[in-house]
Amino acid sequence: MKLLFAGTPQFAAAALDALYAAGHEIALVLTQPDRPAGRGLRLLASAVKHRAEALNLPIAQPQTLKDSATHAMLAATEADAMIVAAYGLILPRAVLVLPKRGCLNIHASLLPRWRGAAPIQRALLAGDAETGISIMQMDEGLDTGPVLLNESVPITGDDTALTLHDRLALVGARTIVSALAQYCTAQPQQPELATYAAKIDKREARIDWRESADAIERKVRAFNPAPGASTQFGGATLKIWKASVEPGFAGVPQTVLSVTRDTITVACGDGALKITELQRAGGKRVSAAAFLQGASVTPGESFGA
Repeated sequence: MKLLFAGTPQFAAAALDALYAAGHEIALVLTQPDRPAGRGLRLLASAVKHRAEALNLPIAQPQTLKDSATHAMLAATEADAMIVAAYGLILPRAVLVLPKRGCLNIHASLLPRWRGAAPIQRALLAGDAETGISIMQMDEGLDTGPVLLNESVPITGDDTALTLHDRLALVGARTIVSALAQYCTAQPQQPELATYAAKIDKREARIDWRESADAIERKVRAFNPAPGASTQFGGATLKIWKASVEPGFAGVPQTVLSVTRDTITVACGDGALKITELQRAGGKRVSAAAFLQGASVTPGESFGA
């Protein structure tokens, strides 16, 4: 099948690899323009661009999909379908109707749950037992189109946004190949079951120690690797990267309850959080044991202050 492919991050690159390996003709790869990054603000290409270059595929990086010149470029490919995965640009109706079989989106949730930009993080924050991949026929709404195929993925108690992302990327790659290989009747979503996965705001990553230990532990995993769940200690910002719930502890929220050679336990609104990996601002991620070798933390002190 002749395909257009639109995607930007590693999640999309896995699907591009799978479609290419399955023998589909990739007529054109669309990806976001190179962006400045790092201290030197050097232009960096997307993961999809790197994979497309390695596979010797034609690439386009339009700033928008709204102009007639871009529409003409896409129409000239005479593609059977367009596959979209975490592309980052809105597809206007003029693009949605171009391919013969329309545009299919690889979405990282079991639609209609977690429509929107951050379905992986929202599923973790909510404590969902499972998530998955949905292959959706795109329409002009926000992830509102009918679903052709989906596959559920369990969420484990150790999953972070990174580990869940990597598993979902593999499932998404496999599922889009399956969807193209078989005739699937698209099933309309049930809008009354929809939830919205809003884009992550960095302010959400600040730990409120009045919340339950369960909620804070989920926040630690949901914001790993970015932006990192953060708190204050001794006037400096700390990011918490790994922690577990200690339900038997109780105390005034944000108060250090105990310190061992390799753990720091802090009281929460309900239960306590045992921290085992953290990071000073400007420093490296280290175990609590390594952190405690260079910092004094004693029971009765406060985090978040």
